[in-house]
Amino acid sequence: MVEIFPFSPSDYDEVMALWQATEGLTLREADSRDAVARYLAHNPRLSFIARDGGRVVGAVLGGTDGRRGYLQHLAVAPTHRRQGLGRSLADRVLDGLSTLGIVKCHLFIRREHAEAREFWERSGWTVRDDVTLLSHSDSAATNA
Repeated sequence: MVEIFPFSPSDYDEVMALWQATEGLTLREADSRDAVARYLAHNPRLSFIARDGGRVVGAVLGGTDGRRGYLQHLAVAPTHRRQGLGRSLADRVLDGLSTLGIVKCHLFIRREHAEAREFWERSGWTVRDDVTLLSHSDSAATNA
């Protein structure tokens, strides 16, 4: 039976293994153990894991800047896809954001990852074509 729990820093190794095995999910230095621990501490009760028989089969990071929510790195093991687990994990993040009074949430997917886009659109998310994402990284920083 699959159960959902808050994501704890102690879950990092198992979650990282899932993320690394998930096609279309891009990992960077910002996904290091220390960076994820800081993210979890900064955004308590907004990130979750799913376990089946003790094994991590799903994970999601959720956070906020105080105005908007952000959902990142949702991953479900292939053995557990198309059973509503991804939607349940996303809903947990949205519920957590709602308790903070945050009603708008963003997520980013790679343009070429059509399967992910289809999942999110089926789940009620809207593709935005009125904005362009720009990024800046401090080349001297180690956790960009």
